[in-house]
Amino acid sequence: MTASRPWPVGVEGIVYGGDYNPEQWPREVRLEDVELMREAGVNLVSVAIFAWATLEPREGEYDFAWLDEVMDRLGEAGIKVALATATASPPPWLTRHHPEILPVTEDGTVLGQGGRQSYAVSSPLFREYALRMTRVMAERYGEHPALALWHVDNELGCHVPHDYSDHAAVAFRTWLERRYGTIEALNEAWGTAFWSQRYDTFHEILPPRAAPTYPNPSQQLDFARFSSDELLTHYRALRDVLREVTPQIPTTTNLMLSSATKWMDYFSWADDLDLVANDHYLIAADPRGQIELAMAADLARGVAGGDPWILMEHSTSAVNWQPRNRAKGPGEMLRNSLSHVARGADGIMFFQWRQSKAGAEKFHSAMVPHGGRDTDVWQNTVALGRTLEALAPVHGSRVLSRVAIVVDYPSWWGSELDSHPTQSLRYNEELLRWYTAFWDLGIGVDMVPVDADLSGYELILAPTLYTVRDEDAERLAAAARDGAQVVITFFSGIVDENDHVRLGGYPGAFRDLLEVRTEEFYALQEDEVRHLDDGSPADLWSEKTHLEGAEAVRTWADGPLRGWPAVTRAVTGEGAAWYVATRPSAEALESLVEEIAAAAGVEPSVPGLHRDVEAVRRFAEDGTTYLFVLNHSDRDQVVQVSGQELLSGTDAGGAFTVHAGAAAVIRES
Repeated sequence: MTASRPWPVGVEGIVYGGDYNPEQWPREVRLEDVELMREAGVNLVSVAIFAWATLEPREGEYDFAWLDEVMDRLGEAGIKVALATATASPPPWLTRHHPEILPVTEDGTVLGQGGRQSYAVSSPLFREYALRMTRVMAERYGEHPALALWHVDNELGCHVPHDYSDHAAVAFRTWLERRYGTIEALNEAWGTAFWSQRYDTFHEILPPRAAPTYPNPSQQLDFARFSSDELLTHYRALRDVLREVTPQIPTTTNLMLSSATKWMDYFSWADDLDLVANDHYLIAADPRGQIELAMAADLARGVAGGDPWILMEHSTSAVNWQPRNRAKGPGEMLRNSLSHVARGADGIMFFQWRQSKAGAEKFHSAMVPHGGRDTDVWQNTVALGRTLEALAPVHGSRVLSRVAIVVDYPSWWGSELDSHPTQSLRYNEELLRWYTAFWDLGIGVDMVPVDADLSGYELILAPTLYTVRDEDAERLAAAARDGAQVVITFFSGIVDENDHVRLGGYPGAFRDLLEVRTEEFYALQEDEVRHLDDGSPADLWSEKTHLEGAEAVRTWADGPLRGWPAVTRAVTGEGAAWYVATRPSAEALESLVEEIAAAAGVEPSVPGLHRDVEAVRRFAEDGTTYLFVLNHSDRDQVVQVSGQELLSGTDAGGAFTVHAGAAAVIRES
């Protein structure tokens, strides 16, 4: 279980801190900041993320005096720095002199200066300026004793995941030529015989810009792959400069792993990150947002390959960018933070350290709020620092799960393309619905890529795995033969990696494994609900499925498919393969997951807890286990456990009460 990724240099225990933007404040406030950081127990801050225009106010003219002082004072106070490349937003002088670096939308709109990330990631000129700035930062601060980690750019692709500029067109052609080799191979992969789209040369190809009707779906899918790769290429270019100048300092960038971030295939980024860092924010409109938070944390751990990772941004209270922004309630900031720690984060950081008095994010909460020290938020900031100090022994331990959920970004992109059986299918919603069922049953999961090693898992779920390669489909089949319960859901295995339909009946790549054959989809209309033979409702999807060896677990009780299978099970080798050919209600889905988990021999982490009480274990190499119990409910919860409760330093005594809205971490005996 030894971690294979490096950690911020000189940081012991759990990382604690946030984005620090001293360029927004006068010197006297910066001096106060250092003292407040020490009071709160902060040990790492991210600095200079959006400081390019301050550091280089005019081309080639630098002002480092203020940053030199900040770095020195933080270092003297024992606070380490995740120093940014300062490239996240080009300064106004750059876009004024070179407007050709600006990004372009699908319909040809040029996105101008005045916000952030106003650059086309494929622009060679922008890359030249960004590389130069990165080298300047590395050469100036590479030996500074406060430097612990390089923070490359910021939330790459957050606002411009797809750029349709002429720069992107050139880079896209190069990417396609590497992928296919010949134009004939591309024509075959894209099915360009349809609608007279055949290309004679790569130079004829453009990004899938706004067109009279549906653009080529294979082209759209490849452009999504290219766009993710191009952002990663930009990260690699900056990272390589840092590695050249400061090989002793690890590098990362803050990912945005959540159910809302669609366009970056973060599993393909994992090997290029020295350590994985993630940003996550609750959705205020979601009354059980802690579940999506937990899924995002499990996904971050999955991208990290199980190694410890850092939560580089979340909020102390309300954010500013949602339609209605909700302040966090009592204990919520602590529970949110510890949920990430429970799921493998060994670092908890916030946006931002001090709440801005101007700019677009001035109403985004911070560790030091507008109201200063005489506020609940500040008291929570200090209390969390003490809590994370008490959890230092947890650092380096890992989460072990017997259930895996397969997450596949190309399937996310492909399943939501236009001209499909329904435009209401949302991959991320299906993912979260299944995750919620496991959550409510108290069963922990790993989130893994489609090419993961599946050995050791007793239950494997592949929701809406729309596009799949033969070798990945075989990996799932092998897991079932070896004894796992494998669950495939509707609109899976439909196409190959080029978005070509697998002929012979659906679900294509999984017909033999599932021992079924669907001849036609019967997509349900908006608000149309049908019922299964157990009386439970289902919506969105149905299909005419023939049993070819499988048994029907649920059948349709009404509608045009009455009597036809809706859920099937096929015994294969030592295990079984389940097919869920509809979207059951939340209650019916939980019942089905409970049935499948029982077949797999998988039980809750801690039996008997209220569904809004979160229980997760981390396992240390020496055999020590740490049980995190987070009570999101409005009632006290008694947990049958022995050991020491680390937050209070008390003996758990065999039956420990976790009060409503509170949290506990027990080092089990």
